[in-house]
Amino acid sequence: MRNLQRCALAGALVAAFATSATNAQTLYIEAGRLIDGQSDNVRTGQCITVEYERIVAVAPCGATPEGATRLDWSGFTVLPGLIDLHTHLADLGQSADLAAPIKSSPAETALVGARNARVTLDAGFTSVRDVGTYRGLTDVVLRNAIERGDVPGPRMWVAGAYITVPGGGGELNGVMPNDQLPPDLRLGVASTPEEAAAKAAFLLDHGADFIKTIATGAVLAIGTEPGAPELTEDQLRAVVKVAHARGKKVTAHAHGAEGMKNAIRAGVDSIEHASLADEEALQMAKKHGTWLAMDIYNGDFIDAEGTKEGWPEEYLRKNRETTEAQRAVFRRAVELGVNIGYATDAGVYPYGLNARQFKYMVRHGMTPMQAIRSATGRAAEEMGRSDVGAIVPGRYADMVAVKADPLADIGALEAIDHVMKGGKLVR
Repeated sequence: MRNLQRCALAGALVAAFATSATNAQTLYIEAGRLIDGQSDNVRTGQCITVEYERIVAVAPCGATPEGATRLDWSGFTVLPGLIDLHTHLADLGQSADLAAPIKSSPAETALVGARNARVTLDAGFTSVRDVGTYRGLTDVVLRNAIERGDVPGPRMWVAGAYITVPGGGGELNGVMPNDQLPPDLRLGVASTPEEAAAKAAFLLDHGADFIKTIATGAVLAIGTEPGAPELTEDQLRAVVKVAHARGKKVTAHAHGAEGMKNAIRAGVDSIEHASLADEEALQMAKKHGTWLAMDIYNGDFIDAEGTKEGWPEEYLRKNRETTEAQRAVFRRAVELGVNIGYATDAGVYPYGLNARQFKYMVRHGMTPMQAIRSATGRAAEEMGRSDVGAIVPGRYADMVAVKADPLADIGALEAIDHVMKGGKLVR
C-alpha cells in the first residue's frame, strides 16, 4: 500500500508540473544543447520562448520573462519534434491474416488508429505523413480527431487511399474477388488516366492532404512484383496534374527502376521505397529534385517476425529480394546527394519503434546530423511545410529532449525523455 501511495504521489506531482507548465501562456525553455533541425550547428546556452503553441524566440538564456514559466531542459539535447514521412497509422498493422482489413469495420480501424497515433507521439514523432490505408478515408477521420483534441497523436498529413490499378499493389488481393470487396477498400482503383484523375480529385475533395500513387508492385501485396510497373506514365501524369493544380503534392510507391522513371517523368514530388533503382533513376531523381522516402529498417523485421508469425511466403521472398538491394541504393543516393527524407513504413513493424531506423541510415552512409535533419527540417521541406521540423521562430513548439547525445550515439533517439507538441508536454 505504501508503494502504491508513493507512486500515486509521484504521478500527481508530474501531472501538476505538466499542467502548470503547459497551461502557461508563455514558456521559457532552457536547452542544454540545441539542434535546430535546419543547420549542422549544435548550440549551447540557448533558451526557447514559446507563446501558446508557437516558438517566438531562440536566444542566449537570460532572466525568465515576466509571466513566463521556465522549463529546465539544461541537462538535455533538445531537437525539433521528429517527423516520419511514411506511416500507416489508420490501419491494423501487418499480420499473417490477409483478411484482417475486412474483418475490422471502419470505426474499429479508426479506433485502432487512435492507439497507434498515441504510441507514435509518445515515441517523439510529433508529425507524420500517413501514406494510405485500406479502409479509405479513415486516416482523414483520425487526423481530424487529433486536430480537434479528441485523441492524442502527431500532426497528420494523409492520403485518404491508394491510387492503384485493379489488382495492383494498392489493392487487398488474395482474399476474395476484388470486385466483391467493400467499396471503401477500392476508393482509388483506376484503369485509365481519366479514372486516375477522377479518383485523385475525389480524395482531395474528401479531405486528403496529398495523393499516394502505386507505380509498381509491392512486397506486401499478393500477386504483384516490386520490379513491375503498374500505373502508367500517363495515369501518373493525370494524377499529378489534378493535385498540383490544387497546390497538393503527389508521392509514388515505386520499388522498380522503370516505375520510378515513369513517376519522375510524370512529375511526382517523391518516391516511396526506391528499392531497385538503377543509376539512371537516381540521376533523374537528383536532376528533378525528386525526394526519396526509403524504409531501410523494416526488411530485418519482416524477415525475422514475418517468418516467425507465418506471413505469406510470397511476402518473405520479395522482402529478401529487396532488402539489401534497397540499402545499396540508399548508400548510392546519399553519395549522389539525392534528397532523402526519414520514412519507415510504420505499421509493417509495431508502432512506436519508428526511431530504430536512425541507426540504419547512419550505418548505410549518413552522418548522425544528416539522419536527424532527414527527420526534422528536411522532412518538413519534403512535405512543403514551414510550420514544423525546426526550432526557429514561427514554427510550432514541437520538441523532444534526450539525455544522451544523439550525435555520439544516434540510438539515443530510440528512448526520448521528453516530448512536447504545440507547447504542451506530452510526457
